[in-house]
Amino acid sequence: MTGTTGTTGTTGTTAGHGMTRTGGGAGGGTALALDLGTARTRLLLSGSPVIRERPSAIVAPAASRHWPVRHGMVSDMPGCARLVRAALREAAGQESPERVLLGVPVAASRLDRRAAHAAVGSAARCPVTIVEEPLAAAVGCGVDIDDPRPRLLLDAGAGIAEAVVIRSGRIADAGAVQVGTDDHARGRAQDWAENRAGDPPDGPRFPPYVRERIVAMVADLVARVPAHLRGVARGRGLLITGGGARDPELARALCAGLRITVTPAVDPAQATVRGLACLLPAVARRAALLPADEVKDLDYDHQ
Repeated sequence: MTGTTGTTGTTGTTAGHGMTRTGGGAGGGTALALDLGTARTRLLLSGSPVIRERPSAIVAPAASRHWPVRHGMVSDMPGCARLVRAALREAAGQESPERVLLGVPVAASRLDRRAAHAAVGSAARCPVTIVEEPLAAAVGCGVDIDDPRPRLLLDAGAGIAEAVVIRSGRIADAGAVQVGTDDHARGRAQDWAENRAGDPPDGPRFPPYVRERIVAMVADLVARVPAHLRGVARGRGLLITGGGARDPELARALCAGLRITVTPAVDPAQATVRGLACLLPAVARRAALLPADEVKDLDYDHQ
């Protein structure tokens, strides 16, 4: 059956699930959890209970809006750096963070990760550590990612949907679908940001053919789980995070197609940034204990 849908996050909301405060950097300074979404950017400063969010857009020439993130990946590095600088000014004023923990899709290539790392690093002027977004989203939902039993999670965003198998602290397998709803989700995010009327947009509404692709992708992932673990994975159900978790038709389609329990997370769009904030202290402690040459590797790609 389908689990209960949670409430939608809003700009300036309090981080939930007991995660209202996070540790700072290795030296005790401010650290930053950053979720660069296709439609919306969310960040959480250490020591703050407030999740800040804004459309992932900058003002381009001729006063038009430009969106430097596409399908969850950085498509315009200078534009992304401008976006991050603007988000930092809104959240922290002139204060520079000591470290940034940045979420990226599992499907991001090494080139995609380098682009995101470079854009955010040039804007924040501090070490940047990368964490794969579905893993951070699981942490943000209170999932024990170190559990050796496999856990299924679908992170459905405005531009990309990723299904993963999490086991023993890592992503054991994954699949991805570009959902192609970028422009619609972006438009709704921008309209709300400008008008502030009612609640913020609660995520994409996928057309039927996209839901079918997502269900097929998740079914293929489940079929790849080793036979002796597949029953355990199915028995634990599928957790949905990301704005797409607010699409009730997606949950119903997954439930019918997979015949397992499907549960949308509480505040699903904020799960990734909450999880990144939870991981900040552990990453900072690890960086403090590593030699300088190993810290560079940690900053580039942290699992």
